[in-house]
Amino acid sequence: MVQTLGVGILGCGNISAAYLSLAPLFKGIEIRAVADINAEAASARAAEFDVRAETVDGLMAADDIDIIVNLTIPNAHFDTSMAALNAGKHVYSEKPFVLSLEEGSKIAALSAEKGLRVGSAPDTFLGGVHQQARHLIDSGKVGEITSGTAHVMSFGLEHWHPNPDFFFQPGAGPVLDIGPYYITNLIQLIGPIKRVSAMTSTPRTKRLISSQPRAGEYVEVSTPTTIHALLEFHNGAVVTLGTSWDVFSHNHGNMELYGSEGTLYVPDPNFFGGDLVMTDKTEETDLPDGWDHPFSVINDMDDNRANYRAAGLADMAIAIQEGRPHRCNQEVALHAVDVMTSILKAGETREVLEISTTCERPEALGPEAARALMA
Repeated sequence: MVQTLGVGILGCGNISAAYLSLAPLFKGIEIRAVADINAEAASARAAEFDVRAETVDGLMAADDIDIIVNLTIPNAHFDTSMAALNAGKHVYSEKPFVLSLEEGSKIAALSAEKGLRVGSAPDTFLGGVHQQARHLIDSGKVGEITSGTAHVMSFGLEHWHPNPDFFFQPGAGPVLDIGPYYITNLIQLIGPIKRVSAMTSTPRTKRLISSQPRAGEYVEVSTPTTIHALLEFHNGAVVTLGTSWDVFSHNHGNMELYGSEGTLYVPDPNFFGGDLVMTDKTEETDLPDGWDHPFSVINDMDDNRANYRAAGLADMAIAIQEGRPHRCNQEVALHAVDVMTSILKAGETREVLEISTTCERPEALGPEAARALMA
């Protein structure tokens, strides 16, 4: 029987509400407390969701907390995750896991020494549509994946985000902020990445905020905002990745994977659901019947989307008890960080860079396995 592990959330910004509202969908986890360096933010979030507000030190020391969910800003992920491990807690981090291979390696070493688990978002690749794409690839419906494209492009976040500064600083930008969704999904669909090359640019070094409450202020830009990369996978596939916050409009698909027997048009890996399209060698073809995945069901009526954030956290909690690898594991997360930081470095040096890490593809999460995670 699955036991319930106590979860504490560190960082009470916007994303904490998603974890707090969606965690009750799953077995194995119960969010019991929240903490933030801003005590008022922690108190407000605690009152909103009827959980306990703690200081940061109090959360780390709490006996009823088994897992810390690290929702701090990206450049604080390393220090706070290390502190949680040193406090004897398992850690599940928001993306990006860390900002360098060196940081990730230190976390891996400490977690191994302590016998603790480390996991990381994104878990959107566990969504029903992305797992259906994985099933079609694994069952040979489109043959061997030989190439593909992936694009995530917009005109930035300063038009809607209340405090967009950190998105334009080192540690963010479109590769490290949105790239984890795309690269992690490519890893689970195709496998690990062998080498990368890239070109990057920063068309504007200042960006005008038009969102409230800071409309009229400027954001300083100190990281590339347009990145075009080539990814070579260990299986031989080559994928073009385009990420930009300098594009008003485009007509690229989110993700297209070209196989020896057909093509998959994969929806935005930033989300759990969407429409998957498959072709054979000549035309669109019907998807096989019988794919009834619970993480495809629309449950966010405001945005008309399937949203199952915390699925990766629940899978980790249950995997701890079952003694099996969890799917959103640190090997996958660290490989993705290695790929993303290598892309940025390749953009600076104009070199083709070998990726020093690798990982196993996470175990697929079919419909029955997904249902087994749900309360």
